[in-house]
Amino acid sequence: MSITRRTHRLALGAITAAATFTLATTGSLEQAHAAWQPKKPVEFIVMAGKGGGADKAVRLMQSIIAKHKMAPVPFTPINKPGGTGAEALVYLKGKKGDNHTIMFTLNSFYTTPLRQPGLGIDITEFTPIMRMAEDTFCLWVHTDRKDINTVDDFVKAAKAKGNNWIMAGTGKASEDNLLTDFLNSAYGLNMKYVPYKGGGKVAKQLAGKNADSTVNNPSEQLGFYEAGKTKPIACFTPERLELFPNAPTFRELGQDFVYFMQRTVVGAPGMSKEATAYYVDLFTKVFNSEEWQNYRKKKALRGEPLTGDALMAYWKREREIHRKMLKKMGAI
Repeated sequence: MSITRRTHRLALGAITAAATFTLATTGSLEQAHAAWQPKKPVEFIVMAGKGGGADKAVRLMQSIIAKHKMAPVPFTPINKPGGTGAEALVYLKGKKGDNHTIMFTLNSFYTTPLRQPGLGIDITEFTPIMRMAEDTFCLWVHTDRKDINTVDDFVKAAKAKGNNWIMAGTGKASEDNLLTDFLNSAYGLNMKYVPYKGGGKVAKQLAGKNADSTVNNPSEQLGFYEAGKTKPIACFTPERLELFPNAPTFRELGQDFVYFMQRTVVGAPGMSKEATAYYVDLFTKVFNSEEWQNYRKKKALRGEPLTGDALMAYWKREREIHRKMLKKMGAI
């Protein structure tokens, strides 16, 4: 996947996002918002386990909505991590026409339906509400590994341990698995990938020295990093993250590769236009809140909001990118 092509796509997406976000705050949308409101608690499905980046983001959004009285009903987070998000996807598909069920996605939104066609999931049938951010990834090791301070050090140590080197991640053929496959291929490694249900559990495996490395999102490892237990070696971003100024990008190190994870609110298939407009307006307010903007900065999130047709186009582009990645690693 070319950095140039990827960056070009992101630039186009940002332009589209700015235009779309302006539309999301027009009077016509506010009128649609006034025409419909949820009548019962809203189920807010998380495609991953507790403690990971998606779970933390959903619980923050829930608290923002409640604190500022943005909705007349509670939003209830429900974790459905089974089958690398398959449980959540099937559940939301079964809620066709339901205006009171939404979901927060990871990139397993693309990879799980591609890997498991028997699920009968077509992501274009879901209702696009709003992309709240794109999350970033870094390569992490325990701080007790004093011999590992650079990617070269990491490669040397991982090669020496071979298939006994454990890379913990969040599910089979998930984002973490794709990044592990990239590292194995790019550096001639043979790391063993061990999946867990949720980035929070993955982070704990490294902090507890039950894994040799992870490719956690910053939001998942930040607590252990601040406690001095883990350290980032390099990041899969176009430029260095402000949080970790001493961690180079893989692009700096000569690898033509960047990778992000969408953090997007999705509605059930067949959600009414009035309900869709309500949720777009609601999450516009959440996005603009001081709490969400501070969270984005603190957790190294990036990307502008996307809604409607622009978000659907983004899903289709990213699905094709992940289709190619999965084919390359032999997962489909």
